[in-house]
Amino acid sequence: MIQEMKESEFYRCKNLINKEGHLEVKSVIAGENPGRVFVDDLQAPSSGVIWLGSNNGFIFIGDEKNQEFKVGLNDFFTEVIKPEYLNQGFTGFEAIGNHVGWDRTFEEVFRRNLTSYKQRVYELHRDQYKKETEPAIEPGYEVKKITKEILVSEDTSSYKNIEFLKGKILEFWASYDRFLDDGLGYCVVFGNEIVSVCFSGVAEGSVHGVDIETLKDHQGKKLAQKAAHFYVRDCLENSITPYWDCMEINRASVSVAENLGFTNTFNYRWYSINFD
Repeated sequence: MIQEMKESEFYRCKNLINKEGHLEVKSVIAGENPGRVFVDDLQAPSSGVIWLGSNNGFIFIGDEKNQEFKVGLNDFFTEVIKPEYLNQGFTGFEAIGNHVGWDRTFEEVFRRNLTSYKQRVYELHRDQYKKETEPAIEPGYEVKKITKEILVSEDTSSYKNIEFLKGKILEFWASYDRFLDDGLGYCVVFGNEIVSVCFSGVAEGSVHGVDIETLKDHQGKKLAQKAAHFYVRDCLENSITPYWDCMEINRASVSVAENLGFTNTFNYRWYSINFD
């Protein structure tokens, strides 16, 4: 039977973490970022699944050959996950294995409704940063650090779409204060609108995962690359290692990462699983 852990029990999953794997796993288990954890045994878990905050998908940890856990997965997703997801308008969910062994398990358990994509993970260290690739941007655009004054000021009338930035932060963090204490980020503004953001979407210790987005009407102007330069400089100046995770087919994201000097550290498969 798959059961949900209390946050105070997450530490029991530390031995299930693949140290060469995903930052999100380490962050949730350490209590840095929000998430729920479900395991086969609350006292001595050998297999588990992390439900990332804001319904951002699931990462499977531990022993992928655990037959009892595998048998319980379909019931778990049918009885626990499916009702909540359908209620929010989702038609399926996303799954990742914390190590490659889970790929075969996904194919065995969810094969009828399974599609997959290749993902790349990059990291950037001080001696790799290519500062000379920082682009110039058109007049009228300005890069600003995401501060308390911008994010939680009572007077946010200067940015007509402040909810865009707030929504992005709360997609990954339990609160604005938690982000301001443990993360960092930059935004590009144009007039009274926030048009691009680059910030710590996840953090564990001195490693920060990058989340980046530019509004459609402002894409193609190197705004994401500009904001990313500000972001990685701030990280490196504070002994933080930036971590970049993107789809292999997202050539724009891959290009930005590699132009900055990020090095590909590992790859994995990301799965999309539709409900029956």
